[in-house]
Amino acid sequence: MVNDEAPLDDPLLTTFGHLIEVSGRLQRTLGQVLEERESLPLGWLEVLLRLARSEDGQLAMGVLATQIVLTTGGVTRLVDRMESAGYVERRPCPDDRRVLFAGITGAGMRKLEGVAGLHAEGLHQAFAVFTAKEVVTFDRLLAKLKATTEL
Repeated sequence: MVNDEAPLDDPLLTTFGHLIEVSGRLQRTLGQVLEERESLPLGWLEVLLRLARSEDGQLAMGVLATQIVLTTGGVTRLVDRMESAGYVERRPCPDDRRVLFAGITGAGMRKLEGVAGLHAEGLHQAFAVFTAKEVVTFDRLLAKLKATTEL
């Protein structure tokens, strides 16, 4: 449904722009609170959440890179920094020596549990413009869009 006559007027260009702008603003605002109050970058929180919610508290490095939208090199550097802080550890795959897992440590879980409430509070404030039903619909629509963009 591309507007061939005036592609610059295509409403999806505006919709996508809104998505990018809101995502950036939320990341900046919520990230600033986490940094100031808990000395935790927002990207680190996202990694800790994904690991904590995964089977055995770990994900293959490649899977983690895909989930947080980083290159394999980028996720390696991120895990290096988080490992130095004691929040994650590398774990070998028992079935394939070429695969490494990133796993959450006890210190990482304690940090996550300590900051999750603060982050949830910020999200509740940001999403307060929606009704509970709208949040459910929004989440469903994002999941649908995500499914069409997965490789």
